Amino acid sequence: MARDYSNYAQASDEELIHRLRSGEEPIMDYICDKYKNLVRSKAKSMYILGGDGEDLIQEGMIGLFKAVRDYDSGRDASFYTFADLCISRQLYTAVQASKRQKHIPLNSYVSLYGSLSEQEGKEEANLMESLADQAGINPEEMVLDKERVAYLENVIENELSTFEKQVLDLYMTGMSYTQIAKVLGRDEKSTDNALQRLKSKIRKML
Repeated sequence: MARDYSNYAQASDEELIHRLRSGEEPIMDYICDKYKNLVRSKAKSMYILGGDGEDLIQEGMIGLFKAVRDYDSGRDASFYTFADLCISRQLYTAVQASKRQKHIPLNSYVSLYGSLSEQEGKEEANLMESLADQAGINPEEMVLDKERVAYLENVIENELSTFEKQVLDLYMTGMSYTQIAKVLGRDEKSTDNALQRLKSKIRKML
């Protein structure tokens, strides 16, 4: 039987967290229910990096719990923004740990031809098509076969720095450079510079 959360619906997240810490334990269930779609959305975007769907949802919920535990209304932005960051960090950490354990090579998920969206509201684009367009190459002229993908993946593995690979991973999930900077704990300028460098390197491969 579904719980009645109507007595929580009118309260702000900040107020609810204060009440939760004061002993109203059912509020945690309400917050989990309220943010479950955000967790699922984040988990879906990280799935292309090689994570398992159900495991990622669980990791996302761990990130949400950490957000509730660590949120400070006097220090942090809105709870939604803080939760979004905590969930993204938890998911990315889990994906990276999984890739290390399985020894999955960079981009073995063939994400270079996967869809991405830099900002909400924009049409999804294809990274390689986007870069080809910037380089003045007709996308129809590109040979989208396994050999080309394998070649590009090999060059990316050898030509990109560790930081650039991390930025590319998150860029492929649709994050902007500002979001990537927050997840990786780096400043926005260095993150944007890394993104521009890796784009330039990939364009030269086309």
